[in-house]
Amino acid sequence: MHLVVNTIESTVADDITVADVVRTLAGDDARGIAVALNGDVVPRTRWAETRPAEGDHVEVLTAVQGG
Repeated sequence: MHLVVNTIESTVADDITVADVVRTLAGDDARGIAVALNGDVVPRTRWAETRPAEGDHVEVLTAVQGG
């Protein structure tokens, strides 16, 4: 399946979840991370059950302290 993850087109397993995408990008430390699927925020409590579809856009954002 093809997804766009942080503006980069990626080929991923058909059964991937948002949690899998985050784990691939950030490892096991998901502190300060937010995820949007096609522009809609996915609550952390739903990452493990949310499965993107072919062509979806996933944005994984990290909070950075500073000014």
